[in-house]
Amino acid sequence: MDSLYIIEPGCYLRKDGDCLKIMREKTTVQTIPAKGLEQLTLAGRTSLTGSVLDFLVSHKVDTVFMTQDGRFRARLLLDESSHVRLRQQQYIRLDDFAEKKKLAGIFVTGKLENQVRLLLRRGSQYGIDELRESAVRIRALQQRIPETDTIESIRGIEGAAARIFFATFSFLIRNDEFYFAGRNRRPPLDPVNGLLSFVYTLFTNEVLNGIRAVGLDPYLGALHEIASGRPSLACDLVEEWRVFGERLVLGLLNRRIVKADDFVYRSKVEIKSGLRPVEMKSTVHKALIQTWRRQLDQRLHYPPTGLDTNMRWIIHSQCRRLCEWLQGEREEYVPFLMPR
Repeated sequence: MDSLYIIEPGCYLRKDGDCLKIMREKTTVQTIPAKGLEQLTLAGRTSLTGSVLDFLVSHKVDTVFMTQDGRFRARLLLDESSHVRLRQQQYIRLDDFAEKKKLAGIFVTGKLENQVRLLLRRGSQYGIDELRESAVRIRALQQRIPETDTIESIRGIEGAAARIFFATFSFLIRNDEFYFAGRNRRPPLDPVNGLLSFVYTLFTNEVLNGIRAVGLDPYLGALHEIASGRPSLACDLVEEWRVFGERLVLGLLNRRIVKADDFVYRSKVEIKSGLRPVEMKSTVHKALIQTWRRQLDQRLHYPPTGLDTNMRWIIHSQCRRLCEWLQGEREEYVPFLMPR
């Protein structure tokens, strides 16, 4: 098992020899051997003892802490001293404004291209002109990227495209149990936004795994500014994968794998007391994680190799290709695009 998600409320971890046990009310739910465990993701308030933390550090298990609705909280930072020279090159390359702007433009170009492809495909499939019109408007924004003089302008184009994309996102939802009136977050105000935020976090964590594996500094990116606690490079690289997350959410909704009563809805009084407006029940977490894991195993055609490769390997390969670009071993970085 390379990665493990613990999302059940009331669970805690216990060390047992060379294994971890997932416990609930003094009952063993699952026993996890250390061998092969690379990442542990804890959602909510799963408790850890000192011996469990020592276990995770000793076995170099990348441990991520998330809220129950999928927001990143913290990560157990392991030693990365062997990557100093590579990171020096990263800092030098991204300190060059022209190179940094070029890379930021590439990230946004890839994101917008994937948005266009999804909208055109679903617009044709559903016979909805609004989706095709949105694709044309986003394509027009995409063509302005090479003309920009600043990274702020590139961010502005990305934001404008996002507004167009989400203005017609409701046409992509073919399930009358759910509505979508626009993107909102921190916290999400409705089930669709809750699912989107959770899935974006999953993709960002996987990209972050790839970045850490190649040795880059995840906190220095091109498109996203440096901010305390934010892995800006992971936020950059995940842009090309967001549409795959949106497609995953649409699959859950349109195949009616999740239902409206799979969520907890809070009153205004409860929200004022500090509770979130809407939260997924554990059944939704399970369905989402299972779907997410299946998607990572999905094989897609990877143009650089000409082979059909699973999505997780492609994500990590893209991180390696960015690493090669930063070291001057590759002329340009090319985002991964959704098949037409």
